[in-house]
Amino acid sequence: MQLICVTNRSLCSDDFLLRLDQISAAGVDAILLREKDLSEVEYTTLAEHVKTICDTHGTKLILHTFISVANRLRLPIQLPLHVFRALSSADRMQLCGIGVSVHSNEEARFAAEHGADWLIAGHIFNTECKPNLPPRGLEFLHNICESVTIPTYAIGGITADKCTALADAGAAGCCVMSAMMQCSDPRAMIRFWSDSLMHG
Repeated sequence: MQLICVTNRSLCSDDFLLRLDQISAAGVDAILLREKDLSEVEYTTLAEHVKTICDTHGTKLILHTFISVANRLRLPIQLPLHVFRALSSADRMQLCGIGVSVHSNEEARFAAEHGADWLIAGHIFNTECKPNLPPRGLEFLHNICESVTIPTYAIGGITADKCTALADAGAAGCCVMSAMMQCSDPRAMIRFWSDSLMHG
């Protein structure tokens, strides 16, 4: 089971880049740089800084939404399904890896059949990020994992005590945002999560 940190600098009360450096140094498997509110120019500048951090610690960096930035920096990208659908086959071939966010079996199969390298499926559990939407649950996650052969990562309300259940459902790993952005000690938190993931 892999652990992916999903960023949201608006949740981070301390220095954002310092926190990402601590998270990367602690051994998280990947950082997904979300930050969708930024302009392309702003996102490019931030991505360059975070890439330096990730390169220093050997951490995988995944960009979000900004395809031109991913191509320029030669990095993989996570896309909403509607953006993925709009890509031509040639555009997909140029990218260094594509993840797609999915919310149904049909979406998962479409993404897998059209060149996605991995999926992020959610939201699995209750989350403050989507308070008015019911969670889709472990059966939903299991069904998606069974319907595709590419790795599927769970997102939404993920806590360390749920790792075993996620693994049993077939998830390749999990994505964590709020806890990563708000915990008082990122290094200690990731050590704790790593122990949970090893048993998941």
